[in-house]
Amino acid sequence: MTKTTTNVLLMLITILAGIYFYVNYCSSCGSHDKEEPVKEAVTAPVTPEATSYPFAFSDGAYAYNENDNYNFNMSSSSILSPLSQKVTDGIVSLKTFLSENTGKVINVTGYYKSDETNNTAYPNLGLARANAVKNHLAENGISSTQINTMGKLMDEMIPKDNVYLGPIAYGLADQAADAEDELKALYEKIKADPLVLYFDTAEASINLTAEQRQKVADISRYLDKVADAKAVVTGHTDNTGKASSNLRLGQNRADFAKDYLMQNGISAAKINATSKGQNEPIETNATEEGKAKNRRTVVTLN
Repeated sequence: MTKTTTNVLLMLITILAGIYFYVNYCSSCGSHDKEEPVKEAVTAPVTPEATSYPFAFSDGAYAYNENDNYNFNMSSSSILSPLSQKVTDGIVSLKTFLSENTGKVINVTGYYKSDETNNTAYPNLGLARANAVKNHLAENGISSTQINTMGKLMDEMIPKDNVYLGPIAYGLADQAADAEDELKALYEKIKADPLVLYFDTAEASINLTAEQRQKVADISRYLDKVADAKAVVTGHTDNTGKASSNLRLGQNRADFAKDYLMQNGISAAKINATSKGQNEPIETNATEEGKAKNRRTVVTLN
């Protein structure tokens, strides 16, 4: 065998040996199974549990506590029907207690959230809800003189299908010793600075400021506490047009304001609506600014 042939054979043997060792020992060197990337577990979003507040009140040995309560849609002060039998039974129980304890009052606090829209005449939706409950209690025989209403911001409330479950809290308490003095001060405050609503020419619409909403709340509270008290709503106009037409326009505005107050829970029997037309201007009708101030409806107490 020639030297060249020997070298070729050695080369072939070397190549075959390399292939053999590669196949048997190193074939996995470059072909490791790639590890699958770790997939993060997909967690379904957790829906927060709806808040629910009970129809509950107590005073010494007397107590009533049920999970059902008055319910309200979001951004609404209208009580949802029907009420549960437990609420109805609780109202009967409360009526009996308060009639037997005339020195006691029930404090009704309505909850609201800062992202709700308040389309009521009250400073906040919580107070409007409390007033709705107060009116329902009064309709069921509980004297409004024994009901106090308040509003409280409660941003932790969570609705169920756009409904707040029982956003109302209750507390029994003694009638305030200075309640009579407080009512007298409230009367003087309203008489000194009545609610004044301004209108555009030939227009009857209402858009309350925060200050005006508070005045509505004050008037409503006084009417609730004083049996023979009434709100006096008087419509006024400028001197544009005939006096007879302005008298009717003033009455229309007064009636509109009365309806607005009724929609916000003040009884029709507690409101007198009348018109002065153009007869009692507070500014000159010679300027547009003066006319604008004369187109007004004044809400005060008798």
